[in-house]
Amino acid sequence: MGKIIAFSNQKGGVGKTTTAINLAAYVADAGRKVLLVDFDPQGNATSGYGIEKNTLKRHCYDMLMGDCAATDVIMPTVINNLWIIPTNIDLAAAEVDLVSVPARESALKRALEPVKDQYDYIFIDCPPSLGLLTLNALVASTSVVIPIQSEFFALEGLSQLMNSIKIVKQRLNPALYINGVVLTMYDIRTTMSKQVTEELFKYFGDKIYTVPVPRNIKLVESPSYGIPIVLHAPKCNGALAYGALAKQFLDREETNNG
Repeated sequence: MGKIIAFSNQKGGVGKTTTAINLAAYVADAGRKVLLVDFDPQGNATSGYGIEKNTLKRHCYDMLMGDCAATDVIMPTVINNLWIIPTNIDLAAAEVDLVSVPARESALKRALEPVKDQYDYIFIDCPPSLGLLTLNALVASTSVVIPIQSEFFALEGLSQLMNSIKIVKQRLNPALYINGVVLTMYDIRTTMSKQVTEELFKYFGDKIYTVPVPRNIKLVESPSYGIPIVLHAPKCNGALAYGALAKQFLDREETNNG
């Protein structure tokens, strides 16, 4: 049975999509079958894999609203063993359109149910908010990965996210757990990065991944080429970090949690 992992942080610009895109690529490269669900109306994961989001005939919104099956919208990517459910701005309408749907917070879970056993991992790239879309992702997921930028403002709003996860766990998805916290845009030279890291370790302890992702221009560039970092610049610091992160991720999921 495939594990479903939400990549969530309601703060934008923290490297959430970058982490989802590149971790998916490296986990697939390690021989696991991975499905990446672009659940952010901005569609950055979709364009990050070279898919023209504005010309899609069917996409995540159609699947979510029950207008088609997941198998109708799944597309292959440039990475072996990695598929994607693409999206575009139409998904934003789901925040309103789902309100009248029975058990609206479970719409994504229902949509993915028929295909989840076909993959080892399903990664969900959540929108930078705590609305109905993110709620759907948390209800559908086995666990959550929280990418956090190593800067002062990253700590703001963290309690909101943790509270949302707690509420979902209590009321809708008792099995949900935090897989880990990924430190992104890390700069070892700055005191701020070190101080933020210390605060996060106090809060999350061993949930923090020990591989921080550095600030890296190649990571910023690769989505514009429509390919993940493993294809764009496999020897850069950012690529090495995500490669190491994928090994640690698999160790956590397959060794510690069976």
